[in-house]
Amino acid sequence: MMSKTNYRPALFLLLGLTGAIQSVQADEFSDQDLERWQMEYQTVVDEGSILFHGGLGNSNTVSCDQCHPNAANTHPETYPKFQQQLGRVIALWEMINWCLLNPLETAPLAADDPKMIALQAYIAEERKGVALDPGKH
Repeated sequence: MMSKTNYRPALFLLLGLTGAIQSVQADEFSDQDLERWQMEYQTVVDEGSILFHGGLGNSNTVSCDQCHPNAANTHPETYPKFQQQLGRVIALWEMINWCLLNPLETAPLAADDPKMIALQAYIAEERKGVALDPGKH
């Protein structure tokens, strides 16, 4: 009878091969997949645009685009960075929440809230093609 330790090398090899096979499969997708994924992304960007241009339902009627027409001066490509208003290095969603709490006077959103994802998608789409430059002011 073989001991448990004799099975370990074979088990690690099997697990390694399984992982390699799964990673190859994860990278395989069709043109239909790409088209569907792009359509889903665009749907989220469009929702973000609605939210950004007054669709957040805040009672003071201030909207993101009043300070940032077409997401101007939001610079998502520079996050994470030190943000003076919060006094620390933050991610873009945290700055969005600062704006929601202060100028818009409404409740903040969780980082994974679909509205937060939509706002970030719209902002990023407006800056598409700009090189990443984290930490820049």
